[in-house]
Amino acid sequence: MRSVWNGTIRLGLASIPVKAYGATEEQGTGLHHVHVTDGGRVRHRRVCEVDGAEVELAELARGYVLPGGETVVLTEEDFAQLPLPTSRAIEVQAFAQVEEIDPIYFARSYHLEPEPAAVKSYVLLTEALKRSGRVAVVKVALRQKESLAVLRVRDQVIVLETMLWPEEIRTPDFPFLHQEVAISERELHEATDLLETLSEKFAPSKYTNSYRTALNALVRSKIDGNELVQPAASAQVEGAADLLSALRNSVADKRLPRQRVEDARAAEAAAAEAKTKAKAAARKARRSRVTTKH
Repeated sequence: MRSVWNGTIRLGLASIPVKAYGATEEQGTGLHHVHVTDGGRVRHRRVCEVDGAEVELAELARGYVLPGGETVVLTEEDFAQLPLPTSRAIEVQAFAQVEEIDPIYFARSYHLEPEPAAVKSYVLLTEALKRSGRVAVVKVALRQKESLAVLRVRDQVIVLETMLWPEEIRTPDFPFLHQEVAISERELHEATDLLETLSEKFAPSKYTNSYRTALNALVRSKIDGNELVQPAASAQVEGAADLLSALRNSVADKRLPRQRVEDARAAEAAAAEAKTKAKAAARKARRSRVTTKH
């Protein structure tokens, strides 16, 4: 597994060099968009709205569009000039109780692995976080975007949890929030008892993805029922087919002399058999004439 980020955890004058790895992996359905009439794969292309041409990655930049339609184009060179002190460092800002942080702020998780020379400092920070029951609030820049984050301990490993900024959290404004709803003490007590009855220790392995299981079964049933579509060969596939055709022809050419010999032998055998049959027919005819004379 390749690291996605290399840098250091900075806590005062202390520095702990680490590597970051993606801690989670979402499992997709394995499905693609296809043309329903022929099963051909439908791919998304980068097309310029002005000239309609497909744009290569090397020609891409990022831009800020003004209300009047003008665009400020920003290149990689422009971004390289921006000050980003957290591009190679996880800057510890403070320590806090994890219960004080609303989970809605959490975005992505990364495992942090210490460099060999920093194992002792890494383990010391891990044990200190565990004993204190706190997490470290930090700033870090991943993919040229600075994020708020926390460092927490899970299975003896420090996990970097990137977070959204406060302005990225939407405020809900639903009609029922402005209504007065009357709830009796009896109803609340009954609902609380029901929650207590249904409560149990959370065990992730107990839950399965029933949708993916049903989807896999559906795909398998269509395969078993031969409900398949063979898309027309693309240019690349046709090239492969041409290569296979050429190889088959080469093999056929190599086998041709042997085939000619076999055909010649078969013809000789057929001629010999016909000659034998002709002689047998002549002898039979002579015997018939002799019998007639007597």
